[in-house]
Amino acid sequence: MAHAIELPPHQTALENHPLLRFRKGGYEWTLERHGDASTYTVSDGTNELKLPIRYSFGMHSTTFVLEYQGRLYESMVSYFAPIAGLDITLGDEVITPHNLEEAMGRRIDNAEATACFNCHGSAPAAEGRPVLESLTAGVTCGHCHQGAETHLREIVRGITTSIPERLGHKSAEDMSDFCGACHRSWQTAIALGVWGSRNVRFQPYRLANSKCFDGADNRMRCTACHDPHQQLVKDSASYDKSCLACHAAGRYEATAGRDTAKSCPVAAKDCVTCHMPKVTLQGSHQVFTDHYIRIVRPGDAYPD
Repeated sequence: MAHAIELPPHQTALENHPLLRFRKGGYEWTLERHGDASTYTVSDGTNELKLPIRYSFGMHSTTFVLEYQGRLYESMVSYFAPIAGLDITLGDEVITPHNLEEAMGRRIDNAEATACFNCHGSAPAAEGRPVLESLTAGVTCGHCHQGAETHLREIVRGITTSIPERLGHKSAEDMSDFCGACHRSWQTAIALGVWGSRNVRFQPYRLANSKCFDGADNRMRCTACHDPHQQLVKDSASYDKSCLACHAAGRYEATAGRDTAKSCPVAAKDCVTCHMPKVTLQGSHQVFTDHYIRIVRPGDAYPD
């Protein structure tokens, strides 16, 4: 999460791919590295619009936020690691640009910009927009643990009285809302009205839809499966212990008076490979794990 935003000169995708090009609908986009900086150029064959790239969002897919005439824009094209190249930014495929400005990117308002920068980094807001001059790139300790910055400043002076907020007291419901502030909670997903496989990226929303989700049972907390301080674990078997905490009698004491759920009659390992299916999100060139825990049958439609 430290790389949720990257600033010049260290922008991984642009460093590794100093020249990227993409053509569609009569426009050509060129991303080019120049020393420690990169530029984003869109051309219609006659004229071009060239801007410096300051903000790179994301790791596996990288979208750029551009500044043009005092306004912020989401880049029309993004870098996708699985294809090692550019394609239209997810969600912008419905846009038909009529001029260079529209082909350059989608204008984002102050509210959206503030939300984007505060989830991918830390930018104080003033007058309803992020103060980018004070931006801290990436997700820092203080993003989740209130008081962490004060603690870090004081600890070097030998002061140990300021302890950052701990999150271990949060219930599954509270943790879902807390993580969902960026990863999209049930309430946020409903408000946005993002239906179909596009919401597979909204893990707290998907998890909350699961029949087994119980907001008072800490076995269903986000942190029961994921350690936010470590890289994402991709080995499916490593999650078995979390599944068996609820679905194997005698393996876990009941929490808050809740009994263990019935065991799976098919298998006792690699649970997520069946009950949390992989979903290929069209336009993203990526496969996501659906956190809607369920019995998945062949031919089932994607459940919202």
